Amino acid sequence: MATAPLAERMRPTQLEDLVGQEHLAGKGSILRTSIEQGKVPSMILWGPPGTGKTTIANIIANTLQVPFYTLSAISSGVKDVREVIEESKTKKSAILFIDEIHRFNKGQQDALLGAVEKGVITLIGATTENPSFEVNSALLSRCHVYVLKPLEEKNLVQLLNTAIQKDEILSKKKIALQETEALLTIAGGDARKLFNLLELVVDTLSTGSDEIIVTDNQVMEIAQQRVALYDKSGEQHYDIISAFIKSMRGSDPNAAVYWLARMIEGGEDVKFIARRMVILASEDIGNANPNALLLANATFDAVNKIGHPESRIILSQCATYLASSAKSNAAYMAISDALNAVKQYGDLSVPLHIRNAPTKLMKNLGYSKGYQYSHSYERNFSQQEYLPQELSGKKFYDPGKNPREEELRKFLKTLWSDKYNY
Repeated sequence: MATAPLAERMRPTQLEDLVGQEHLAGKGSILRTSIEQGKVPSMILWGPPGTGKTTIANIIANTLQVPFYTLSAISSGVKDVREVIEESKTKKSAILFIDEIHRFNKGQQDALLGAVEKGVITLIGATTENPSFEVNSALLSRCHVYVLKPLEEKNLVQLLNTAIQKDEILSKKKIALQETEALLTIAGGDARKLFNLLELVVDTLSTGSDEIIVTDNQVMEIAQQRVALYDKSGEQHYDIISAFIKSMRGSDPNAAVYWLARMIEGGEDVKFIARRMVILASEDIGNANPNALLLANATFDAVNKIGHPESRIILSQCATYLASSAKSNAAYMAISDALNAVKQYGDLSVPLHIRNAPTKLMKNLGYSKGYQYSHSYERNFSQQEYLPQELSGKKFYDPGKNPREEELRKFLKTLWSDKYNY
């Protein structure tokens, strides 16, 4: 029989052993009191990865000795939820734990409503995202929200020492933690990641020597060689999203979809990925292909409705399309130049002829006087001044060198002749 991972072997079974969440597990706390009274409400546990959400759910079930069902929003659907609810109707006080409940779409969350309201199940949902935005208001109103705090350095060091002293396997080895900074830095406050890394380091250094001395250099070397690091809040998070964006900007759909897969496999929020593609569609493609923004925006809406895992297909379609599209940063450069002009020249006056004139006094002062209504002229265009006098003739938008924007350039030149040097 395979040995359970260190993180699982070290999972507490009672509140007294839970590290770092004293406001929830401490004597007199609301959650502890509820557990001691045997009256646990449906709840949402909100906090960073590896801070004890799953552990608290297990402790509740273990303490109350009630039927306990576990589903993961990554791999479960409405059918799985309904099966658990039906089975729970024949049992008393069943608990349903749903990990990453924010990944459930509206339909999946709605399937829980009736059972939670009638008390058929006690729901415990775990999420790393703000439930105010990610959990339906109807479901949220039926649940208590408990916020888990990030684990502090002292908590993580305590976990390391406890594992070395009490784990059934590590306690049999002579392990000396000479340095812990690398372990703590890579773990990033995630107890599960900390245990996984410690176990990997110990296994790697177990070469027959009686004593295992753990140093920062050894940890970094082993981590770089053996661990595919992806931390949603750490350095790899920014490195990989950067690689993803630059691959699409560089018109490489193959690299783009690879980095997309890395993020999906690492548990990145699909809405974060989609949001970045919406930005890229304007910043790096713009008017070279206006459809890019439409597709990116539709992708953002779609992944909100669909959720994981099917949203990966929509993200892939959008990423490969954006990567394969013609590129232009002309719109991005235009607003950058315009903002610089605002900073340089300050609040220049709006030309009188294009000011709004809702009152008689304003008309008497010359507001809107001489304004030429474009649709009253040939080609729906009048070559009048729209910029402040100090910026007359200043070109902010310079169409990119691609077929679509070359058409825009030609059109603008026919309208403005040499004024903007198109």
